Amino acid sequence: MEAAAGGSRRRPTLLRLLCPKKSLVSPPTPSLRWLLGSPRFLPALTVAAALRSLSLPDDASSPDLQREAEEIRGLLVRGFDIVGAVHVGSADAGGALELARAVRERLYGERASHGMVGGCVELGSGEIRFVVSEGDGVEAVEVTEVVWEDDPGRLLWEKGCLLRCELPLKLPLYVPSDDTSGIEARFYSLIESTASKLRDPHVSYLIEGPRTTPGESHYSIILHGNDLNSVPHLSRNGSTEEYDANIVSCSKFFPAKRSLSLTRENADAIQITILSNQSFNSSKASTPAVEYFPAPALASLRAINLKLDILCYTSVDFPVAAAVSELVIPGLADQLSIMKKAVVSELTTQQPQLSPYHFVPPGLLIPVTTIYDTRYGEIEEKQISGGIISLIDGSYEYYHYLHDGIDDNGWGCAYRSLQTIMSWYRLQQYSSINVPSHREIQQVLVEIGDKDPSFIGSREWIGAIELSFVLDKLLGVSCKVINVRSGDELPEKCRELAIHFETQGTPVMIGGGVLAYTLLGVDYNEASGDCAFLILDPHYTGADDLKKIVNGGWCGWKKSIDSKGRSFFLKDKFYNLLLPQRPNMV
Repeated sequence: MEAAAGGSRRRPTLLRLLCPKKSLVSPPTPSLRWLLGSPRFLPALTVAAALRSLSLPDDASSPDLQREAEEIRGLLVRGFDIVGAVHVGSADAGGALELARAVRERLYGERASHGMVGGCVELGSGEIRFVVSEGDGVEAVEVTEVVWEDDPGRLLWEKGCLLRCELPLKLPLYVPSDDTSGIEARFYSLIESTASKLRDPHVSYLIEGPRTTPGESHYSIILHGNDLNSVPHLSRNGSTEEYDANIVSCSKFFPAKRSLSLTRENADAIQITILSNQSFNSSKASTPAVEYFPAPALASLRAINLKLDILCYTSVDFPVAAAVSELVIPGLADQLSIMKKAVVSELTTQQPQLSPYHFVPPGLLIPVTTIYDTRYGEIEEKQISGGIISLIDGSYEYYHYLHDGIDDNGWGCAYRSLQTIMSWYRLQQYSSINVPSHREIQQVLVEIGDKDPSFIGSREWIGAIELSFVLDKLLGVSCKVINVRSGDELPEKCRELAIHFETQGTPVMIGGGVLAYTLLGVDYNEASGDCAFLILDPHYTGADDLKKIVNGGWCGWKKSIDSKGRSFFLKDKFYNLLLPQRPNMV
């Protein structure tokens, strides 16, 4: 456990951080980090993770808070909350704290009652200063002690657990055939009605403990909607509250010894299945009855297919009925609301195929959720039957045509691939060197004698060999270059590429003729030889809109041969593969 001390104006204040320091200070450029914690289930003023703001570095001091709140709403697992912010490149820790309050208020519609943290990072030294406010309206004070936990996973998961609930829905939307003007209002009403029914008496919740091995028995119970309505509102100090022994807590669903590491997205999670009990015994007369409601005009039926899938974090001591009532049901309602906004614009056209996915990104101890439209991009699940996916290890930045205001359309794709690779080394803390511009890349090639001075400022293409020279000069990184005689032979290199991603984890550049791409992973079936490539395409010329990039196929899986016999890679092109190595230290 590492601790640091600072000055104090009031009583000693302890701040505990479970996230690594580099997640707050890297990369060392002006930016904003949102701090996540769980005031309800973790000790006060504990930071579990840090998420980088969506704002660009030059406007990090004034981010679009509404946009930030909407994006965080989709990512954040219920049970975690915004507990602060850190501003990199600013001396105003109090300002970061107020930004956190503001985005949290937009997220939940109310001011935070728990303690909040503000931090600022000096760019030159990387020194962090923290202030905390222990409640709304309470003056912020300097933190006197900062503790970076040596074993953060134990604190997070020894007394905490996950709940997972999946709910497929097929909602009937009736629309008058001669008038679609009110379709949005009808759709909104349908979504609100569906969310409200999650607490109906005829709805039941099957709660099951996780199965760690096939066929293993597990504890399970069934809760009914009226059971949840009788659950009292519990205090936000759930981690320290004592409950009646007759109340079933989440710990009941786990074995005495359980894993304290989150190695998979749904590892060690209590499973919740929603059932509809239409024969629920109510006080109304049980005589069968038929009611007829004639339609005022001809109408068409549109089936709205939605797949809900949420995770929640709670204490193992928390009553499971309260967890369902206060975490799971609000989480499902939140996800319905998010999907409503994505679907409403396409009600009269092709319906989006939305699917939530849970991830534990590198460097984080907690899962996040994101919703993809599976019609497009990298989440085309039916890629390779029986294939094994191997991906890069870590984060990267996407460089593409026209990025940073430089017009390199038609000649700069290999430069952009090199910049993406350079960003990987920087973000993984292997280097502090800024990502070089086109001109700086050209200067390096002239300095080592590979190009004539006239090359600087030109629009000449570069390839795998030039990229290897630059990586060696700037980072001391060695590269392996594989020559492939045609696109037809690329699948033969898929096994070697899979080994590269599993052992080195760096992005790969593929160059052929005047085109270059960045390869982020492969999907390979060793038995059949089928393969697909996860391609990041630098030829994109639009704005930095993640949804547009993914939905437009600029980052997505490309099969070696698709269902129509077409190949993404040209048969008559000679290709070079550049495989940068992971250094011990750069």
